[in-house]
Amino acid sequence: MKNSELDSVLRKARIPQPSNEFLAELPEQMARELNRSRMPTARSPRRAGFPRLAWGLATIFCALIAFTLGHWRGRTEKDAESTKDILTNMKFVEETLATFPGQVRAIVEDQWGLDLILSDTNNIPPSAPLYVRVRNGNEWAAAVTFSGQEIQIAGQKLTVLSDAHGGIILVGNDFAWSSRGPAMENNNLKISAKDLGLDAL
Repeated sequence: MKNSELDSVLRKARIPQPSNEFLAELPEQMARELNRSRMPTARSPRRAGFPRLAWGLATIFCALIAFTLGHWRGRTEKDAESTKDILTNMKFVEETLATFPGQVRAIVEDQWGLDLILSDTNNIPPSAPLYVRVRNGNEWAAAVTFSGQEIQIAGQKLTVLSDAHGGIILVGNDFAWSSRGPAMENNNLKISAKDLGLDAL
């Protein structure tokens, strides 16, 4: 339809005229509808109460989630070294060693994450992986490494050695530690170590 045709149709159309009865009853009908919308119904208290209950439950639920997450995060930050270590997972260690055969000098984990220390060539002799954990005051780190490797963890430069019976010896700048000797807690330094190859058997 063209604009000219549409104009012609609109000009011929008549504006609907309401009847006199409708116009006479209109004010009374509008007053009834307004009064009806203002009057409380039997259901209105339930409608008002339900959103309050829902908001109350949602607030309690959110508070519980925030408390749980805060408690969990604080606990993991405080006792991160006491949780199960990914480095003691033999499947993870074996897959990492298989991905870089003869190159892995150490896999180190600390509060900032994991670090893979590789040799430039595949000259690391095959041997049982050794697990070492060092805490130096507030600083801690754990590592999977091999006998004869020199690693830097928790602010300590350590040479890691093992004997034929599964004992582990750590030699630092000013100390030597053995897994067969008494626990060492000198100058806030706490050390633990184990042979993952023997533990896995």
